[in-house]
Amino acid sequence: MKTIYKSFLTLGAALTMMCGFSSCEDYLDKDPDSNVSPETPFKNFQNAQGYVEEIYNCIPNIAQCDWTTSWNLGDDEIQNPQADDMMLHQVDIGNYYAWQGSGGFYFGNKAFGGNPRSNSPFDHGIYAHAWYCIAKVNKALNTFEDYFTGTKEEHDLILGQLYFFRAWWHFEMMKWLGGLPYVDQEFSASETPQLERLSYLECADKVAEDFSRAASLLPVDWDKTTAGKKTMGHNELRINKITALCYLGKNYLWAASPLMQHGAQTGGARTYDYDAGYASKAADALGEVLQMVESGSTQYALVSFDYDDIYNHKKSKTATNCYSDLFFTTGQAWLQPGSTEAIFRGPSTGWSFTRYNYSRTFGPNALCAQDNKIHQPTANYVEYYGMENGLPLDDPDSGYDPNYPFKGRDPRFYHDIIFDGVQYINGDPGADAAMKYAGLATGGSMRAVSNASRTGYFYQKLVPHTCQKIDQGSADDYGPNPHAYIPYMRLADIYLMYAEACAVKGGPAGKSDKCSLTSIDALNKLRDRVGAGHVSTKFTGNAYMDEVRRERAVELAFEGHRFNDLQRWLLLTEPKYTVKTSAEFIRVEDESFFKDNDPRDARIAEYHQEVILTRDFSAKHYWFPLMRDDTYIFDGFVQNPGWE
Repeated sequence: MKTIYKSFLTLGAALTMMCGFSSCEDYLDKDPDSNVSPETPFKNFQNAQGYVEEIYNCIPNIAQCDWTTSWNLGDDEIQNPQADDMMLHQVDIGNYYAWQGSGGFYFGNKAFGGNPRSNSPFDHGIYAHAWYCIAKVNKALNTFEDYFTGTKEEHDLILGQLYFFRAWWHFEMMKWLGGLPYVDQEFSASETPQLERLSYLECADKVAEDFSRAASLLPVDWDKTTAGKKTMGHNELRINKITALCYLGKNYLWAASPLMQHGAQTGGARTYDYDAGYASKAADALGEVLQMVESGSTQYALVSFDYDDIYNHKKSKTATNCYSDLFFTTGQAWLQPGSTEAIFRGPSTGWSFTRYNYSRTFGPNALCAQDNKIHQPTANYVEYYGMENGLPLDDPDSGYDPNYPFKGRDPRFYHDIIFDGVQYINGDPGADAAMKYAGLATGGSMRAVSNASRTGYFYQKLVPHTCQKIDQGSADDYGPNPHAYIPYMRLADIYLMYAEACAVKGGPAGKSDKCSLTSIDALNKLRDRVGAGHVSTKFTGNAYMDEVRRERAVELAFEGHRFNDLQRWLLLTEPKYTVKTSAEFIRVEDESFFKDNDPRDARIAEYHQEVILTRDFSAKHYWFPLMRDDTYIFDGFVQNPGWE
């Protein structure tokens, strides 16, 4: 609580600081007297919006909060031993306290400080800013009505954003820490707040109230409001009705989930035991959004997955947008990734934080030539990418052949995963000719544990393989105007969460009255987008929920969701999800094969997996520990079980 109380006090000194991102310059031309009196920030729309912009500015960059970072903390990723100091490995060994000192993890980054006004993503973190932003919201809500002069539309825009952010910062902390005090009042400098922890569900109910208020006050599209016309075409990062409804649905789905309903426990026996009431509320909120999207009455739509060259992320000449642009753009004047699908993002700068060092941490260090801390998918996780016919690899009807393990896979596999034989270098490889075609078989040119792949795979979903010293001129050098960013929430996730919530209600045919789609319809929307087979109707009951979860694992792979999903499903401690493996096999084809053939058609031999590590988790590992200092001041702010 020491950290929390300090945040409340810090706000007093920062009351009238108005800063934000580039599209808000008009709002930031504040009145020259705005540092004089406490009412000035709220006296008109321009000043009030400027006040809110600082909260936007505090939103951390998930993957670029430091020179090298960790954001995939589940069974999905592993790094080379040179990255053992990073948060991912600390989670692997059960050292959750590491979040409190990790500069490379967006939740804990700058946990003891941070600078709300900084334009550098290195200065922002969830815990660093959450209590400050919550206090800032409460200050505004306590003062706004007394001083604001403006139209009803302007009034509602400000209030809607404030309610949203109060809920959002609480929710982001709850995902990692569990139930917390829900701070919805302003404290004076003379007060020492006695903040007792609520249960997760008590917190979730309060979060829902604020998200609901926000949804009732905000428009679908700022560009179609009178106030929003001032920044026409630059409102895509602003909170709107869709954002609020989506987070309302997410909050309800999390509340419905097994961990939140039954508490931390091992054994996995209750992994399918959701709360139907919360799930129904989630389905309604998410269904309301999807019905608007399906009818074309929003600015959001699933982007195209249509490629002339999927390995190099070259979209079809007839495609108007591109799946790869959800995470990485080039040749578009540093346009922030997200396209028509991103629902919630923070502000982001372009080239420098993309190139140093984020974009150079996904391939062999000899080519990427930056910090030797390499993101790589685990072989066990890659197996979630099923077959093009829509079936999982282990289904007897899937057609999977371990002698041709890369053939006939889900199309997203070829977009996301670098496997043996993929052409990795497009230009003249020179002295690096051995790595022109990815050597990822056992003993291959890219299999050095210390500085390449220890798993037999790399991934390029978020950053193309051309981000390396030879091909950088077409990728992450200054000239191509690269910009990388991982959205917090995108439309595909809404289909997935809706499918999960409806499956609780009624399996594949479950649906909300707010939406015409059934659960299985929502999943098949995503399958249709990429050209994969529909979810088989033979999957019912728990087997169908497994397919919902597998689709979530594939579609949202490496975007930072997996740990929290395994956590809320009560699977984080279970043997299948605690191992990280490598793919071991013999390359049968010679180098000339890859020059003239698609690498997916290559034959291999003796494919098997070997365990790299096994996490030794107990029930306490479902939640991160609170900061010790925060638990010492007041008895009601108790530590999470097992971390005392």
